Amino acid sequence: MHDKDCIQFLQWALPQLHMVWPGFRKVRGQVCKRLQRRLTHLDIVNLDEYQQYLESHTDEWRTLDALTRVTISRFYRDKMMFAYLEQEVLPTIAQQAMQRSDHCLKVWSVGCGAGEEPYTISLIWKLRLQSRFPELHLKIVASDADQNMLQRARNACYPYGNVKNLPETWREHVFTRQGDDYCLEKEYQDGIDFIMQDVREGMPAETFDLVLCRNLIFTYYHEQLQRELLEQMKTVLRTEGALVIGIHENLPEDVSGFKPWSEKLRIYQKTD
Repeated sequence: MHDKDCIQFLQWALPQLHMVWPGFRKVRGQVCKRLQRRLTHLDIVNLDEYQQYLESHTDEWRTLDALTRVTISRFYRDKMMFAYLEQEVLPTIAQQAMQRSDHCLKVWSVGCGAGEEPYTISLIWKLRLQSRFPELHLKIVASDADQNMLQRARNACYPYGNVKNLPETWREHVFTRQGDDYCLEKEYQDGIDFIMQDVREGMPAETFDLVLCRNLIFTYYHEQLQRELLEQMKTVLRTEGALVIGIHENLPEDVSGFKPWSEKLRIYQKTD
């Protein structure tokens, strides 16, 4: 499959999935490889034939949607953002929870992939902040639409490349080596509920103090869908709670209900 053919196909197909081509420009290689495997499985010669196949087999669009999921993650991705969460955001929302006499701080990791993001939050809380808020319990809901990724998350074993951004002392003390993999100790997995859920089809029936929605909605989805999902997200985010999006993402223009907590780091506070 030639790169230009894959690009042309994606530019045709993505809008029909309410997605946008620019979000896939740099990561298209992952999607194009999956497309090639799908064509081989269907015994289809090229993408022109696959386009015709899609037009006559409407169920195939769901398969194509799954092929477009980009799975690139690692622990402590965007260090400055996680440092700011540790120093500013998590202590603030923890204080807010205490003022409400809550005993549970709730976090939602949207599109959690293989679990690196929610586990990073767990490590920050348990290694750096739990002692300051001993009466607070951290609960994390981590959702993804890919069952295979969720199984990897529950296994909690990762190659070095996925954990290399963590402080060395953390790697040495919270992981157990199993061959070439680093496997997270059970105590740092506790309190995380991995669920299979496509954010486009529903959201957890809870209220959260912190929502991390990075490198998903505001990278790959069409602006109208972004706006619709953001409005739904407001309903599950507590007032004065925090929303974190990808470091290279932007909220749609003229959205209401959020003010910058750190514009540079793309962290926002719900205001109403």
